[in-house]
Amino acid sequence: MPTVPPIGVNDLTTTGPEWSVGGVGGVGGVQDGTQATQGANGFGGALENSIQSLDGLQAKAADASQALATGQATDPSSVVMTIERARLAMQLASQVRNKAVEAYTDIFHTQV
Repeated sequence: MPTVPPIGVNDLTTTGPEWSVGGVGGVGGVQDGTQATQGANGFGGALENSIQSLDGLQAKAADASQALATGQATDPSSVVMTIERARLAMQLASQVRNKAVEAYTDIFHTQV
């Protein structure tokens, strides 16, 4: 049976690409090419993609409800499902926003 060497304190590092969160886009000044690419895939990029997805769901729900109101929709249950997806996505976005504001407020009121 092979032996496993013990893990020392120097073996555990908290640096490197697996620990980086990324930037929030163009916030905080001028960025070079590597930081701009990292920011697009970081938190700011994820937030932007989520907002665009939410906007797309809201637009689909509006189109589906308009089609149902004008009699163009053939399946009312699919319209209800589309509207429900948009409603749930909006509730999720609202809760995430509330938690972010709460965290910001907690950090703001922290005594240094």
